[in-house]
Amino acid sequence: MIRLLRYLKPFRLTIVLIIALLFGQAWAELELPAYMQDIVDTGLQNNGIESDVYHFISKDHLEQELVFATAQQKQTILDAYTLIQPNEASEGQKEEVPALKEKPVYFLDPKIPKEEREQLREAWNRIGLCALFVSQSKTPFQYSPQAVASLQEQAETVLKGQGASLLESMQAQMLKREYESLGMDMEAMQQSYILHGGLVMLGYALISAVCAIAVGFLTARLAAGFSRHVRKDVFNKVTGFSEQNYQHFSTSTLITRTTNDVQQVQMALMMILRIVLYAPIIGIGALIHVLNSEADLTWIIALTIVVLLSLVGMLFMLVMPKFKIMQQLTDALNRIVQEILDGMPVIRAFNRQETEQEKFSERNRNITKVSLFTTRTMSLMMPLMMFVLNGTTLLILWFGAGQVDAGQIQIGSIMAFMQYSMQVIMAFLMLTAVSIMLPRANVSAQRINDVLTAPVYITKCAHPESFDPLQSGVVRFDNVSFKYPDAHEYVLRDVSFETRPGQMTALIGSTGSGKSTLVNLVPRFYDVSEGAIYVDGKDIRDVSEHDLREKIGYVPQKGMLLSGTIESNLKYASEKAGKAQIDEALSIAQAKEFVDEKPEKEQSPIAQGGTNVSGGQRQRLSIARAIMKKPEIYIFDDSFSALDYTTDARLREALMKKARADQSTILVVAQRISTILDAEQIIVLDEGKVVGKGTHEQLMRSCRVYQEIALSQLSKEELGYAA
Repeated sequence: MIRLLRYLKPFRLTIVLIIALLFGQAWAELELPAYMQDIVDTGLQNNGIESDVYHFISKDHLEQELVFATAQQKQTILDAYTLIQPNEASEGQKEEVPALKEKPVYFLDPKIPKEEREQLREAWNRIGLCALFVSQSKTPFQYSPQAVASLQEQAETVLKGQGASLLESMQAQMLKREYESLGMDMEAMQQSYILHGGLVMLGYALISAVCAIAVGFLTARLAAGFSRHVRKDVFNKVTGFSEQNYQHFSTSTLITRTTNDVQQVQMALMMILRIVLYAPIIGIGALIHVLNSEADLTWIIALTIVVLLSLVGMLFMLVMPKFKIMQQLTDALNRIVQEILDGMPVIRAFNRQETEQEKFSERNRNITKVSLFTTRTMSLMMPLMMFVLNGTTLLILWFGAGQVDAGQIQIGSIMAFMQYSMQVIMAFLMLTAVSIMLPRANVSAQRINDVLTAPVYITKCAHPESFDPLQSGVVRFDNVSFKYPDAHEYVLRDVSFETRPGQMTALIGSTGSGKSTLVNLVPRFYDVSEGAIYVDGKDIRDVSEHDLREKIGYVPQKGMLLSGTIESNLKYASEKAGKAQIDEALSIAQAKEFVDEKPEKEQSPIAQGGTNVSGGQRQRLSIARAIMKKPEIYIFDDSFSALDYTTDARLREALMKKARADQSTILVVAQRISTILDAEQIIVLDEGKVVGKGTHEQLMRSCRVYQEIALSQLSKEELGYAA
């Protein structure tokens, strides 16, 4: 998978933007539990009183409270407040604190520094606890410095044992009573606080949603672009494959790797960008909040993660080996489907439909079994994870309720802790879910990389030379030997001959003698193992493949047409060809008659592979396409086999006339003696070696192998042969 990351270089800015949006989404979601805690603890339980010190306190109440203060605490409090008399108060102050109309009230200085405010908060906490102790005592309080010091010590002990949130709640109740005595509207204060908190939470939710939508859009766009580039490079690599490469990669596996495997990697990339990157961000952020929480329940999170790791580890051991098997079975299924579709006429002719259906069903059952196993195993993950998740919730509620009951924390803190804990666990669950799917994508990535890094058997010349302009259509084999990769025996051995412009050189021999292999060496579908092939005076390995193949008009054994029209197939060789050139090529290939009989003539549609025309018509159209190119060298690899003798004779006559006029070389692989009787040079191959070379008459006198082939097809009289 890592080797394919180079395809992400064009999307670097997009990735940076996605990461920034993920941080924004995580920040917004991490703020929600904190505001929920504030709404519960401050808005509901503390009546919307969010301050931990008096903002307003009557003169009488302040004097009563200062009885329990030390000299330092008293000074701190008096320095922080300003006394407002009723006749000095503004209308706004009287409206905010109605009691100010009748009695003096102390107002907190709004500009008090942070350090002094902290000292003020601590002072009020101790004074409040001292007042509480006195109110609960059965004996009346007698003021003395010693009594105040004793109360302060008790308050210090209580403060160390209580949580901050509980102290805030206690202080809020004291503030509430004072504010009510001052005539302030506590219900309006509470509603305002809850409404403000709710609107802020809604804002964070909207920010999270916008970030999530933007991440989804950018991720989908990036993943699609990534796949486009990968598919393009895979396709370009495959189009440059030599025949040796196709021995390692079948057509079905190349299709699977270009489509299904790329799709698997695309889906994995989307999950990496949307989940793998996001989960650590939200998980670490939530964990920081958990660790900073007052609830001493972090051990529950640790226990949950250990249990989840154990479950995921077991699932990994069961599922991971199956992913590679699944891709291999997909290859096998594609291969059998392609084979059945290509061979359907033969299958029907021999009534073997049931046999082929059973072969397909067997492979279908195999992939179904593996798929069901992985799906069923993976389906266990969600119920197990939810069981652990719900168990974690119960543990938090159970032990958290004990802490609430002991007065250590408030309900809102437990709720926030539960939310953050779920975020930590869900982040871990997201990573585990993705980590189970990533191995399959990694297998697909390796299969894609195998294609991209496949060895290039046809090496390109770093500094290609130009062809000799004084030579045209001259092909020379110089002691050429060839064997397939990883093979021990040579298919061709010490082959040497030369062709001439305007002449036909024919190759004939028994099946397996190496005829097709030999002509496939000329356009460099293979490279020679030993020796060299020269075209127009240049070793074909020293010129560019493009320049070499521009000189060649190639017609393979099986006439191959592309989907489109007759005209589009012919113009595949020459895009700028006009009507006259098309008519000439069709006439030479003896295809003009059947094309003109079609209602749409050259615009008649051609199905994929040319399946809507006969084998002979397909072969003639393939020959016409090669003629359209006006090449210096024609290569016909047994390309007349589907033609009847009359059509074959007319085609060869017209073709030779065209070749002599254009001074083109014709290189023909033939099975029928009648096709090559007029050839200027016939090369006879037997087990990869040249056993005869010459004209028909010469070979009938000197080559036993040629004689046997000729006499097996024609009579002595037809051959003009006298033993």
